[in-house]
Amino acid sequence: MTRAFNWLFPHPFLTLLMAVVWILLQNQFSWGMAVFGVILGVIIPRLTARWWPDRPAGFRVGRMIGYVLLVLWDIIIANIEVAWIILTRRNKNLRPAWIVIPLDLRDPEAITVLAGTITLTPGTVSADMSNTGRHLLVHALDAPDPDAVRDEIKTRYEARLKEIFV
Repeated sequence: MTRAFNWLFPHPFLTLLMAVVWILLQNQFSWGMAVFGVILGVIIPRLTARWWPDRPAGFRVGRMIGYVLLVLWDIIIANIEVAWIILTRRNKNLRPAWIVIPLDLRDPEAITVLAGTITLTPGTVSADMSNTGRHLLVHALDAPDPDAVRDEIKTRYEARLKEIFV
């Protein structure tokens, strides 16, 4: 039974996400469009499964929900902080910095989520990853203490992602 489920749903979260996005793209809800969204969510991942990397060995959905809520909160706070910086500081008073983040994560999906989180948060952007995949280069708009920014990224985001992608 598990083998059949894994064959039919090679990426179950992608199936769910595609179905939900399809339903949300419609101007109004109808059961026909919901069923069509589920069909698309099953067929597209199944047809493209051989080009996808292996799924993570373990994934904790409950912790991911908490992580998403944390990131949304951080985005709101960072928007306010960046707006305050733009309104109150001159460009010559900014302290931009390039920060190298050593990664403990090894799972490509987890590294992608971390890089996306950094980029989505206003004031920071993930710019590059080392060839070995062990370091992430991040640019911060205003970082009086680059080591503190690095430590915050590692404790606030990377540590949680290590718990999510087990």
